[in-house]
Amino acid sequence: MTADPKTRLRADARRNRDHILAAAREMFAAQGLDIPMEEIARAAGVGVGTLYRRFPDRDSLILAVAQEAFTQVIDDARAAAAEEPTGWAALERLIGRSRGLQVSFQLAWSSARARDILLADPNTGRLRDALMAELARIVAAAQAEGTMRPDVGAGDIAVLLVLLLRQPPVGRGPMRFGLDRAVAIMLDGLRASSTNPLPGDPISDADLPFDGEHAAAMSRLRSSRDR
Repeated sequence: MTADPKTRLRADARRNRDHILAAAREMFAAQGLDIPMEEIARAAGVGVGTLYRRFPDRDSLILAVAQEAFTQVIDDARAAAAEEPTGWAALERLIGRSRGLQVSFQLAWSSARARDILLADPNTGRLRDALMAELARIVAAAQAEGTMRPDVGAGDIAVLLVLLLRQPPVGRGPMRFGLDRAVAIMLDGLRASSTNPLPGDPISDADLPFDGEHAAAMSRLRSSRDR
């Protein structure tokens, strides 16, 4: 039986869209938001005209990537919380295995251009809030079971992720494990056995406004780290 041409076209359109989003997600995370659209189309295996039919400008592509990444990591967080035996195991799984996490935090908090695009879209704000709520639940569960130090909040995790989940330089030998090692070091510092006191108070989700003031603060933190 021959497939209906309209059905086949819809399937092709969905497949092209999925390929474009996957390529854009990887390339935004690795090379930033200014990568030429032509390169994204090439990586997706589609023509530039196909890309622009689906996403008429860069802003619409950034928004679609962000929404997909938020949705993915929310699903990842809920699955980790439901399937892992402890809150700590859920946190390890979320941070170590969620590819959407890197894109979500980069777009929502460390890119001024993306932040402006996302601020104009109320649905993205709801997704961001849902993500932070899931992260806060995992943190609370780990603290209640005594595996995570009590003097951190979900906002602390967000700050760490913004600083940490920047694509490291690609290297050979030990450098190929650079991000995995950094994540392991971060998690070790969050364990309840880490007793060195932290400055200030725990940072909560409420302390992370989705606005320019927070983005500027993140930029200052990154600049301080890079000196």
